Amino acid sequence: MPKKRKKITSHTISNRRASHHYTLSDNLIVGIKLIGAEVKSLRLGHGDLKGAYVTLKNNELWLINATIHGTKGIIITDSDKTRARKILARRQEINKLIEAKQTGKTIIPIEILTKEKFIKLKIALGKGKKNYDKRQLLKRRDQMKSINIELKRKIQN
Repeated sequence: MPKKRKKITSHTISNRRASHHYTLSDNLIVGIKLIGAEVKSLRLGHGDLKGAYVTLKNNELWLINATIHGTKGIIITDSDKTRARKILARRQEINKLIEAKQTGKTIIPIEILTKEKFIKLKIALGKGKKNYDKRQLLKRRDQMKSINIELKRKIQN
């Protein structure tokens, strides 16, 4: 009798503030080197990319400050929660990212994907927004909300 496979649940852990602080371009999906307890926690959706960033050390990419929380039965020590994790990418991709970083762009982790067998990290190149750009964007959103509310009121009446 064949063994039943467990259904793999999918959770995406996203960095929601990234698009607010940066103008994003050039998405790239890469691997990430994890230990067993971290994999289990991420599959359950217990992780956070708030304040996380990608840096270069010895021509390798590293994910810094990403938090992975433990849960019942999954013990992750405090020092391992925010440890540096190696990002697995092809040499050509790393070289392109190095060139972009030298031109003043930042490498930002956007989300952790756990849909399939492997856990992947989606990163993007970004350029920091100025405060006035952020205010303009918020102002436009508020205007669009008020316009939509007025349209709904007119349609209902």
